[in-house]
Amino acid sequence: MTSGKTTHLRRIRYGLWFLVTIAALVIGGAYFVRTIGFREPPSVTTGEAAIRSELSLIDHNGNRVTEADFLGRWQLVFFGFTYCPDVCPTTLAYMANVLDRFGGEVEQVAPIFITVDPSRDTPEVMAEYVQAFHPKLVGLTGSEAAVAAAAQSFRVYYEKMEEETAPDGYLMAHSGHIYLMTPEGRFEDVFREADQSAEDMATDVLARMNGK
Repeated sequence: MTSGKTTHLRRIRYGLWFLVTIAALVIGGAYFVRTIGFREPPSVTTGEAAIRSELSLIDHNGNRVTEADFLGRWQLVFFGFTYCPDVCPTTLAYMANVLDRFGGEVEQVAPIFITVDPSRDTPEVMAEYVQAFHPKLVGLTGSEAAVAAAAQSFRVYYEKMEEETAPDGYLMAHSGHIYLMTPEGRFEDVFREADQSAEDMATDVLARMNGK
């Protein structure tokens, strides 16, 4: 990833929030634009019994991690890929905004970005990408099989889609949920960036963290 791309991503982190604040005014057009590289599965399973935090991947520092490494902290988990043209940078910028609203309690949260495009998203690529959004964000990658297993545990849909104009001729269609998992690794709730403001999501998550 070039330094120019990094600069562009840093601008995204701050600049996208202008778009987020007016999203309600342009939701119809925005939805159409952001369907590129994003498609929901026919149905979304969000029951506690179905969704599990189970993974064995490589973090952006090159260390192997499992779900045990995140026990004791609330997890915010999002699946995407670094070449994603729209929903991924928007959602990660949104997550960064949420994290900034946690104040000192951000230390109780593990924000996790798991790639669905591991052939391109190496640890080095993930490191540069996640640092453009928030210093607490953890990028995870691994083998195709390991990523598929992690996605299955969270019931995340993704699919490789041919696209002539995209880098390397393809994009990754994927679901766009942010999963909230408890410090014990159990499913708590699911969020979508477009469904509430960052302030409202932060308030909701903090209330759960504090047992309210």
